[in-house]
Amino acid sequence: MSAPEFSAGEAPAEKVTEVVGTGIPVRGNDIDTDQIIPARFLKVVTFDGLGQFAFFDLRFDDDDNEKDHPFNEERYQGANVLVVNGNFGCGSSREHAPQALMRWGIDAVVGESFAEIFAGNCLALGIPTVTADQESIEALQDYVEANPDANVDIDVAAETIAYDDTVIDATVHDAQRKALVEGVWDTTALMGANAGAVRETARSLPYVPESDIPEDET
Repeated sequence: MSAPEFSAGEAPAEKVTEVVGTGIPVRGNDIDTDQIIPARFLKVVTFDGLGQFAFFDLRFDDDDNEKDHPFNEERYQGANVLVVNGNFGCGSSREHAPQALMRWGIDAVVGESFAEIFAGNCLALGIPTVTADQESIEALQDYVEANPDANVDIDVAAETIAYDDTVIDATVHDAQRKALVEGVWDTTALMGANAGAVRETARSLPYVPESDIPEDET
């Protein structure tokens, strides 16, 4: 199936060229998906409400008393740019991890490095995973801690992170940047926009009954 062509403004999903908002720093390397969303919360039928359980075991003790964690701090409520360190999102491939972050309110994640599957799962939700060097990330975390109400500007297309008078040269994986900027990151919407080609491909497959192929609704 050939890739569909879209004119300006006709992309099947929202184009993500820039994310602007306040930041929330979560420090530490190798924060895995089980820490982002503990396994016992994966039994949900839908992802609705999953955001309240983000980092749950890092935020609460066994008696549900709050622990010291940025996601519990009032000054970071409403922040939409998560700033992390190295190998964030490692461990299992559970898609619930970025789902929980998105439903908490996170629109972009900036860090030193990300687990590949986690980054792919973020892309499927339209969430950029943007990388920069360790020194720049730690300086950004320091800035966000000192200025929780200040905006961080992530330019996905230009691959920069800007705050105060500082501009960081960042990296967005080429395929991710193209998908986000062109609005083709949502595979379900992409297939819907290219429904004719999908039907054509389905009819060419000997194991797909004609009765299972939906009619063209146009």
